[in-house]
Amino acid sequence: MVFSRSTVFSLLTALCLAGAGGCSLSDSGSLDEENEPHFILGKSRVNALDYPAAIDAFKDSLQVNPHSAAAHYQLACLYDSENKVADPAAAIYHYQEFLQLNPKAENAAIVNQRIEGCKVQLAHAVISLPSMPASQKLLESLSDTNRALQAEVDKWRAYYAAQPPAASRAATPSAQNNFTPSAPDNNEPTGKKSPPSKPPNSAIKNKSHVVAKGESLAIIARKYHVSLAALQSANPGVNSSKLRVGQSVNIP
Repeated sequence: MVFSRSTVFSLLTALCLAGAGGCSLSDSGSLDEENEPHFILGKSRVNALDYPAAIDAFKDSLQVNPHSAAAHYQLACLYDSENKVADPAAAIYHYQEFLQLNPKAENAAIVNQRIEGCKVQLAHAVISLPSMPASQKLLESLSDTNRALQAEVDKWRAYYAAQPPAASRAATPSAQNNFTPSAPDNNEPTGKKSPPSKPPNSAIKNKSHVVAKGESLAIIARKYHVSLAALQSANPGVNSSKLRVGQSVNIP
């Protein structure tokens, strides 16, 4: 089937700009995925038109649940829009992950059309296309171009595959907790006491951070260049979805 450029952008508008909340996933996203705190934060940032921050939130949601079809779909919609954060290769990757995780999605036909539309956008950056439908015939014959597009998608797949699982990352106990005072030497003459052992210089206390308005654990983790799982392990009693302004958070 041949799609004109106007048809492609009409589909894009219907898919990603319908309603104030961005893309709708009522037919395919599970309730648990959409109730994940980072996912909810991402939706609120889409409503606030802060698309780069929304992308960060949905990526954090994928770190918590790498099998979240809902988060992949939202990222695909954000990357598949020129007036958001256009990245056709990233959009193709997240659309494909969404379909793999949710093969019976009712909007699968539209998603496949958007994947083809993103391939056209990527091809425009590689070659100068003639008018439709001649460009469609040219695209179908360019196997080398198709391989280049797939390589871009594979880069995104490799990026997410390299991310460590959130559950396997744990903070290393500080050297101070492992310090044990040395026992006295019973063989020393009476009246001569050994000076008490000093803790090693490497024992460093954890830092702390006071939560500011609008901050989440993921934002604080990025600020101090630590993993989200390490920050959560250093704060076992802290509920990531109920942070309070002024609350103290340990930084590993």
